[in-house]
Amino acid sequence: MDPNANKYLLFNKLSSQDAKKKLESETFKRTTLSFYKYVNLKDISFYRDYLYREWDKLKVLGRVYIATEGINAQISIPNYNIEKFKEQLDNDIYLKNISLKEAIEEKDFSFFKLIIKIKKRIVADGLNEIDFDSSKVGNHLSAGEWNDAIDKGAVIVDMRNHYESEIGHFKNAILPQSETFKQELPMVKELLSENKNDKILLYCTGGIRCEKASAYLKHNGFRDVNQLHGGIIDYKKQLMENPKLENKFIGKNFVFDERLSEKISEKVISFCHQCGSKCDMHINCKNMSCNLLFIQCKKCKEKFKSCCSTECKKIIDLSENEQKILRQGSINKNRFNSHRIIN
Repeated sequence: MDPNANKYLLFNKLSSQDAKKKLESETFKRTTLSFYKYVNLKDISFYRDYLYREWDKLKVLGRVYIATEGINAQISIPNYNIEKFKEQLDNDIYLKNISLKEAIEEKDFSFFKLIIKIKKRIVADGLNEIDFDSSKVGNHLSAGEWNDAIDKGAVIVDMRNHYESEIGHFKNAILPQSETFKQELPMVKELLSENKNDKILLYCTGGIRCEKASAYLKHNGFRDVNQLHGGIIDYKKQLMENPKLENKFIGKNFVFDERLSEKISEKVISFCHQCGSKCDMHINCKNMSCNLLFIQCKKCKEKFKSCCSTECKKIIDLSENEQKILRQGSINKNRFNSHRIIN
């Protein structure tokens, strides 16, 4: 008798290609949601498995990180299961009354699988929280309050990575050229060393990074720290609900799923990394052992066959077997951990 016969499969064994085919065969619409919560989770191994069982039943796809400090989730869910999902959240002692942020655009699939991982932190910040109280966060500002503060000359800081702000940001914001959030925190503290008594405005994609960043700056002596409530995603939603509000964000909002971005304004502020023409479309190099994240226009995409260089283009022209041999031990599976401007 199979000892695992009655056990629920708690991870998705489909290949990326098979998962994509399965998704493409669906006849219903999906909605992309993101949410986070800092909450003290108990027995996270058990809780991780519980979430997987419950959410897999609802055909949830996405990427979810849980840690003893809380949860950080970006998911895709069938529209017909949204209310059931909300009911499940409301019956969860940890996630009751959690704020859900709905995607602005649903032009492409956002996720192909459900992946729930246990992490040391729900955002990799490199901080020792014994040294400061991470619950003492900055003031949350609505879109209207945010715009008013900008008009009065507050200091605006983008708490995202350089490849995110490259395609879109608030006008006149400080744009740290960081690769990671962990790297950015001390960088921002240094950049703002002369502004400890000024009104500081922090923003990020959905708000989670600003929770830690605002507490970190307050701990380091900054007196008036504020953050955009719900991040860029909620800012756009508030603009849509109140057309009288001015949109002070230019370009696109980078998102960490298959869509890679959402349009916040019509203006294109970035350039193709290969030819220099105006472009705001990120792509991962088609050579899987490279997988570099960069900006590529349609002409260069055709010219380089979706590759970042002639060297990578030569590799994808090889047979599949030759490519497998070349990338043994060197394949880059994380599509967001390698990014730079192509020379």
